[in-house]
Amino acid sequence: MVQHHTGALRMSEIVFNIGSPGVGALATEIWREQAREIRAMGLWRRAWFPEAPVYPVALQPGGDPNTMAGLQRMSAAQIEAMRMMGEPPSRDNRVVWFLEGMLAHHGGALEMAHDALEKSTNTTVRRLAREIIVAQRREIIALRRMLRHEGLDKPEYHKFDSLFTF
Repeated sequence: MVQHHTGALRMSEIVFNIGSPGVGALATEIWREQAREIRAMGLWRRAWFPEAPVYPVALQPGGDPNTMAGLQRMSAAQIEAMRMMGEPPSRDNRVVWFLEGMLAHHGGALEMAHDALEKSTNTTVRRLAREIIVAQRREIIALRRMLRHEGLDKPEYHKFDSLFTF
């Protein structure tokens, strides 16, 4: 999740102070929340798994999410995929790039949060997963409203609606 959140930080920075109604403010809000969660997850990782390597890890297929033995080092391709940034935007399309990209990005976070609820027994992780679901749902609704302001409303904007609850 840290690598995923890092992608949201980078995406948000592209539209800081953009001048489009609400977009820069939402990007700043997303950046602050994602940075706060990255810090918290780093503290938990050091407290719960002091022997953990400093490099990013992922759960092995069939691995136990509550042990170090269930983890493996992430490849560069996995890290980039987790960040979900895709192609960089042009100056002309960066608002829509951010809004549509963040919809997909938040959908990925919803999927990971539901995966954490299904697999983890850690109450702190489960609480964070529920908080992520609530926050991402709220932000997805705001992103769709901004896209409608840009004259866009595509069916794929509703792709993750079934993940709005836990």
